Amino acid sequence: MERVTLRIPKQQIEEVEQLVDSGEFPNRSEAIRSAVREMINEQADGHTEQSGKRNWAKV
Repeated sequence: MERVTLRIPKQQIEEVEQLVDSGEFPNRSEAIRSAVREMINEQADGHTEQSGKRNWAKV
């Protein structure tokens, strides 16, 4: 695997941490990998919003 550095709003990291703390994911990295896989799968399946693009930003 490659290492990627990214900036994420504090609120989103706190939400990821809650998923880890609840046991849904073993760590932050796996939670983020899961989100990326989901995004890629949705794009591949053609699931997009009416505008033709998925709005992934939830700030």
